[in-house]
Amino acid sequence: MRPRQEITDMFSTFVQLERGRFSKWLTDATLYRNIQNHLERSSSALKSENFWVLYWYKQWHSGFNNLARMHLLAYLQEPCYWVASKTVAKFNSSQYMLADYFQMAIAEVETILKDFNPEKSFSLKAYAMMAMPSRLRDILRQRKEADICTNWALLRKVSKKLLNEALSEAGLSESTIAQYRLAWTCFNELYIQNQSGSHTQLPEPNRQLWEAIANLYNHQRQSQISQPTLARNAQTIEQWLTQTAFYVRVYLFPPVKSLNAFEQNDDTTVTFDLPDPSFEEPMANMIAEEDVQNRQNQISLMSNVMLKALQNLDVQSQEVLKLYYEQGLTQQQIMQRLQMSQPTVSRRLVKGRESLLAALIEWSQDLNISVNSNQIKDMSLALEEWLRNQYGGTT
Repeated sequence: MRPRQEITDMFSTFVQLERGRFSKWLTDATLYRNIQNHLERSSSALKSENFWVLYWYKQWHSGFNNLARMHLLAYLQEPCYWVASKTVAKFNSSQYMLADYFQMAIAEVETILKDFNPEKSFSLKAYAMMAMPSRLRDILRQRKEADICTNWALLRKVSKKLLNEALSEAGLSESTIAQYRLAWTCFNELYIQNQSGSHTQLPEPNRQLWEAIANLYNHQRQSQISQPTLARNAQTIEQWLTQTAFYVRVYLFPPVKSLNAFEQNDDTTVTFDLPDPSFEEPMANMIAEEDVQNRQNQISLMSNVMLKALQNLDVQSQEVLKLYYEQGLTQQQIMQRLQMSQPTVSRRLVKGRESLLAALIEWSQDLNISVNSNQIKDMSLALEEWLRNQYGGTT
C-alpha cells in the first residue's frame, strides 16, 4: 500500500529538464487537487498504485475524463525518462540529446495507452518500458530516411491523402492547397521514378522538366481547379513543390521543440523536491524502486513463456541445449556424446533457439508490442542470456 502523498506525487508530477539534464519535478496544481479529492473520497483499501493506474486508464479509455490522460502522462514520466536515457546512451548522435528523446517518448504515450491491454499486461509502467524502445527506434529510422531523402523522392513517395493533410496542417487556404496539389500531380506525372539514383536520392529535375511541369499545370488548371487561377511559370512551380516538401516533412516529423510535458503556468505549478531519476543505477533501477517488483513479475512472465516453449521441444533438442549451455560443450563434443552428426547438432541448436524466440515474439504480439527487426534482435539477445541463466552456463 502506497502512502497517500506518494500516490499523489505519482499522478501529478512532471519531469523538468534543463540543458539536456534532469532539473526538478514540477507538480501541476490542478492534477494535485484532483487526485487528493479522489483519495479523500476513497477507502484506504483502494489507495494502491495499481488501482489508480487502472482507474485513470478506464477513465481515459471512456473519454469522459479530460484529466485522466494528464494523470497517466504524469505517471509515465519515469519510464519515458529511462527509455530516453537508454536511447541516448545507445545511439551516439549529435543530432538528438536526452531532452529530445524524452520528448519523443512523451509523444508516444497516447499510442502506448491505446495499445495497452490490462487483461494481458498487469503493469502499464512495465508495458511502456517494453514497448517504447522499439517505437523510438522506428521513429529514428524514419527520421533518418526522411533526412537523407531528397525533396523530389519524398514527393514521389507521399500519398494524395497525406499531402492534403500536410498542406491543411500548414494552414494554407483551400485555393492554395488546390494549386499546390495540382502542381504535385503534374510533377508526379512527368517526373518518372525509374531514373538513375537511389530510392532516396532521385536526381534534381532539370530546367526542361520544370518547363514541362509548368506547361501541364497551366493546361489543366482550368479543369482541375474550381476557382479561376493565374498561369504559373516554371520557377513558381519549383518554389511551390519545394515548399510542399517542407510541409510534408514537418507534418510527418514535427520538430522537437518543448522540453516540458505540459503547459506550465506560474499560478498553477509548484515545485517539489523529489528524487532525481538520473541518480539511480541505470539497469538495476530501470523502473523506479517502487516498481522493481512489477518489473520482476514481467520478467517472470517472460521466463514462463520461454520455459513452456523449452518443455515443448523434442527430447533430443532439449538435451543438445542442456549440454551446450549447462556443460559448455562444443558442437563437436555434443556430437560425440550423443552419437549425432555435426549438422544434426547444429540444426538442433538453431531450431531450438528459433522455437523459443518464436514463442517470445508471439507473446509480445499478444501484448500489442511492436515486433520489428531491431526488436527481434533484442529478444534474441535476451533469449541467449535467459538460456545461459536457465542452465547456469558460463560460456
